[in-house]
Amino acid sequence: MHGDFLSELINQTQIFFMRTLANIIWHIPFLGFLSAFSTFLLGLLLVVTVIGAPIGLGLMQLSRFLLTPFSSEMVDKSDLNQRYNAVWEAYSFIVRILYFPFGLILTVVTIIQIIGLCISIVGIPLAIILSKSLSTYFNPVHKICVSRFTAREAEQAKARARYFN
Repeated sequence: MHGDFLSELINQTQIFFMRTLANIIWHIPFLGFLSAFSTFLLGLLLVVTVIGAPIGLGLMQLSRFLLTPFSSEMVDKSDLNQRYNAVWEAYSFIVRILYFPFGLILTVVTIIQIIGLCISIVGIPLAIILSKSLSTYFNPVHKICVSRFTAREAEQAKARARYFN
């Protein structure tokens, strides 16, 4: 009984240290903090314009993800059972259509960054993380950065609801 608990504790500690090390590698040689900072500034600019607020809020969440990509995930707010105001939802849809060309450009730039990271063996895990965030670059509306644990819980709840309904 105690051996199982101890081995699980050791396993969780190792996972924590590996994720921390991967986050450090993402920032030091690969300048991940620059991606996070530039995404945050773009999001802030869009929020200040008020018109682009839905996109800006999503990009600010994406910048939060880019600060700790190995410890967090991007999920849709609907996966967390968060409700939307109908007016905000309609407005977000219109803004999403207007954002399409910019989202396409950001997605292409990220794909180029992914290809560059795949050149080195060390960059492959980082490329995988960026590839997971491609959908958020393309459509950041209603996306939120959560811990991996919260994302897994939401995924399990969604699977349970699908299975039992």
